[in-house]
Amino acid sequence: MTDRTILISGAGIAGTALAYWLRRHGFAPTVVERAPAVREGGYKVDIRGAALEVVRRMGVLDEIRRERTDVRRGSVVDAAGRRVASMDGDSFGGRSDEDAEILRGDLNRILYDLTKDDAEYLFDTSIAAVAETAEGVSVTFDTGETRAFDLVVGADGLHSVTRRLAFGPEEDYIRDLGYYVSIFSVPNHLGLDREELTYVSPGRTTLMYSTAKDSGAKAMFLFAGAPQEYDRRDRARQQSILAGAYAEDAWEVPRLLSEMSAAPDFYFDTLSQVHMDRWSKGRVVLLGDAGYCASPASGQGTSLALVGAYVLAGELAAAGGGHEAGFDRYEKEMRHYTDENQKLGPQNVKHMVLGSRWLIRFQMTMLRVMPHMPGKDRVIAKILEPIHKAANAIALKDY
Repeated sequence: MTDRTILISGAGIAGTALAYWLRRHGFAPTVVERAPAVREGGYKVDIRGAALEVVRRMGVLDEIRRERTDVRRGSVVDAAGRRVASMDGDSFGGRSDEDAEILRGDLNRILYDLTKDDAEYLFDTSIAAVAETAEGVSVTFDTGETRAFDLVVGADGLHSVTRRLAFGPEEDYIRDLGYYVSIFSVPNHLGLDREELTYVSPGRTTLMYSTAKDSGAKAMFLFAGAPQEYDRRDRARQQSILAGAYAEDAWEVPRLLSEMSAAPDFYFDTLSQVHMDRWSKGRVVLLGDAGYCASPASGQGTSLALVGAYVLAGELAAAGGGHEAGFDRYEKEMRHYTDENQKLGPQNVKHMVLGSRWLIRFQMTMLRVMPHMPGKDRVIAKILEPIHKAANAIALKDY
């Protein structure tokens, strides 16, 4: 087999899933991660459609279901905290009976445990430079060490260092959807029991939810906003932007914001997508958010990562490890699937963040009457049809 040694930048969902499939096909993967360990916690994510089949083939679907969030109820609340509309957790989250919802950190741990004994992991390390040679790729790490690999895979997220080094500035590929997202852990001061609460004001949405096996809760903020200059590592500036956007909001918003300075897992970024004509250049290829981020609004980032890892490893194996044919076939197999799922982001966010009080009143009315409508299941299925169509927009090969 040619092109056997493969460096994966990023030990998130995409990177750890790829490490598994590469080992299954006889490759030798090394995973480099700038964090000191696999990241814990994080927001809840969904596994749908083709991605369910991928984790089934990995043998971890039952474990994922045991670690499910088990959110049983979703409600929209008014400024006084009264539940003005409620439905079951799956309908509220846009899931069918087969879909699996799990905390991102729990899924990452499952995949890491599956691969830690078979793949080399380098934590507290990141790529500093990449240079192609006659034999492969020479990679210099931020530790100063230089190593040679046959191929390099960038699975390092929206702000991929690998993409910047190999393809150029991220501004050439990232498309800002005009919204921001923030999420962090908070005390469960409302005593929520596997429930999600949503408070909506013009241009801003706030969520608080609790999940099974977690005594705390998560707060999530989605808001419309013009681009602002800030350093992605300047947490104080990010928190200032968030607090300013929600300065006039009611419900539990002030208390939730007061907890962000103490949160160990504060996250803040634009809602953005990555669009590229090609995901590979020479011996470097991109996977997951690094190459085709659909944004959290799509609800499909995790599924794209899982399916992409399966297809990339499979096509490299089918090509005998030859990267040119393998990369070409990976793009051919994945392009329609990624396109369909990326369409969901801009569509979904318009229903998640409402621009006027009139739209809010209209949506609240619809949510209140929906549980009592004749044929409500057909109505809900019609609403959820686009995401489930996109989730199944690929036929998985047997590699």
